[in-house]
Amino acid sequence: MKRSFFILLIAAVTLRAEAQSHFWNSPKVFLGQKPPADTPKLFAPGLLASKGTFAIDRIAFSPDGTEIYYCVNDSWFNNTNLKIMYFKYVKGKWTGPLLLNAHYSAPTFSPDGKTLFFTGITDGVVWQSRRTSTGWSEPVQYLKRNYQVYDFMPTASGHAYVGSNGTWGKSSDYDAWKFARMSVSPADSAIQNLGAPLNAPGFNGDFFIAKDESYMIVSAKEQKDFECELYISFHKKNGTWTVPVSLGPLINDGPAHRFGQYVTPDGKYLFYTHATSEKDCAIYWVRFDRLLKRLIR
Repeated sequence: MKRSFFILLIAAVTLRAEAQSHFWNSPKVFLGQKPPADTPKLFAPGLLASKGTFAIDRIAFSPDGTEIYYCVNDSWFNNTNLKIMYFKYVKGKWTGPLLLNAHYSAPTFSPDGKTLFFTGITDGVVWQSRRTSTGWSEPVQYLKRNYQVYDFMPTASGHAYVGSNGTWGKSSDYDAWKFARMSVSPADSAIQNLGAPLNAPGFNGDFFIAKDESYMIVSAKEQKDFECELYISFHKKNGTWTVPVSLGPLINDGPAHRFGQYVTPDGKYLFYTHATSEKDCAIYWVRFDRLLKRLIR
């Protein structure tokens, strides 16, 4: 009896994993949009934002690819109308955009896909919603720090990565914001500045960290108005990071704001917000797995 139970359990897990893999290879994934090649292109034009608003910040896909979460706003500097929207693939079709919540930002999945983390609203606070049988729970405070916690991203090791002033600078001094690592435990308030060469002089805040912490994609060469380029750094065996290198001229194709970077769970595509002003602010995507292989040292 016990043997039969475990055989059925293994079969169920295998079928679920195969179903997830199958959907990532389905033409219906990514809202049915035709994937880009090596040149970035606008993601889902006309679908994400209504008139007078724009898609902004980090996008996030559920581990199985059937849910897409992202932010919309009508301003860069006022969060009154900031919202997290989502699409969901149900019964053979995509439904959305639907409102998840208002005023939060940077939606990020936990490694197991059962929790969504958010920042926004209150400085130094990370919020969470838990997956339930009927959707997502209302956001509740997950952790609170006496320093800035920007772009909170948890990893499989139990650490989280953030952009922060930490214990080394004032939050009002953007030059003090650095890429840092902290525990995902609400009881552990320690934070570690990741130092040079990952952190450059000036603002360091926007990034993506791989779930296995093997690489970070950072917004680099930050200008005073936060125009920047996308660079990548690799995690070395001794715990340090390589000197960040450019993702290349197809992505860094001139002065622009580039942030909210995110690599899909299947590892194939890089998404990021690109803008020269509020008028052209939008989410772009580009093939990434081939580029990553070329850049790995």
